[in-house]
Amino acid sequence: MVTYGDISPAIAAYAVVRMLKRALPLLVFEKFGQVYPLPTNSTQTAKFRRYFLSGATGSAGNGTGDFYTPLATTPLVEGVTPEGRQLSNQDYTVTLQQYGDYITITDVIQDTHTDNVLAEATDILGENAAETVETLRYNVLKAGTNVFYAGQVAGRVNVASTITRDDQRRVTTALNRQNAKKITSIVASRPDFNTKSVEAAYVAVCHSDLETDIRNMTGFKPVADYGPHTTPWEGEIGSVEQVRYIATTIAKPFANAGAAVGSTGLRSTGGTNIDVYPVLFFARDAFGIVPLKGKSSMTPMVVNPKPAPGDPLAQRGTVGWKLWTATVILQEAFMVRLEVGATE
Repeated sequence: MVTYGDISPAIAAYAVVRMLKRALPLLVFEKFGQVYPLPTNSTQTAKFRRYFLSGATGSAGNGTGDFYTPLATTPLVEGVTPEGRQLSNQDYTVTLQQYGDYITITDVIQDTHTDNVLAEATDILGENAAETVETLRYNVLKAGTNVFYAGQVAGRVNVASTITRDDQRRVTTALNRQNAKKITSIVASRPDFNTKSVEAAYVAVCHSDLETDIRNMTGFKPVADYGPHTTPWEGEIGSVEQVRYIATTIAKPFANAGAAVGSTGLRSTGGTNIDVYPVLFFARDAFGIVPLKGKSSMTPMVVNPKPAPGDPLAQRGTVGWKLWTATVILQEAFMVRLEVGATE
């Protein structure tokens, strides 16, 4: 059985690295999740585990951030052993799913085209894989239950304003009250599995349509003013107080889901109701991912044109990819979705 179609394992290794090099700079959510690198031939289930002391406020797995450490505030009595605590844990499991796509290449293109079509196809498929994985992650994360609305309105259908620093402060106050930890390391934008340290901050991921509104927030600092000790991330706009903002077109809005557009000057797909944009705020360990990293992360498949049933003249071949991945919310209280409008 030829694992990689009509290319050798050595060429496949080169192809997957080329795919990942093209893909990874596009990945935003990939940087900030708690990672579970899954070895080949292991399992379809990824398990993330939280440890805490029994007796902590809140029940295990309630997702509300109530895993506070019980304090030993009672003085010890001479000769009397205190009750003590037990170490407990809560597991969060997610089942991996397989995804893939391919491009058809004809024998005429392969034999006569002046460009390196295989290399171009590999690059395009790398972007295709990256956007697929990012969209899958976004669809999971935007469904979180910890939600705020711009201007403190009652719900999505009432959203009629853009993001403000007051909105952000309500979000960061909620994160701080849950003892959420700021992000201090990220998964590096390299094909191999690696992390790097970063300056502590909460991270907000939003659609690029919100860039103007974020730049207009009181206290906004562009990446050009960060200084030599802070390296901007791909797609980063800048920061406001303790939050760094990253823009991506993957974070699509809820079209026509807000209040009547009227004279608000906010974006609307249908021209009647405002498009509502989720801004996803993350603290450390808010969600877990099986990362798009390492030699087993993505499998390239190349099938050269050859005689076969349905193609007796060997006129068609394919270049494709397939991978296994999954995303799971680990702690609802460590992530917040702020829903806002966007200036037209």
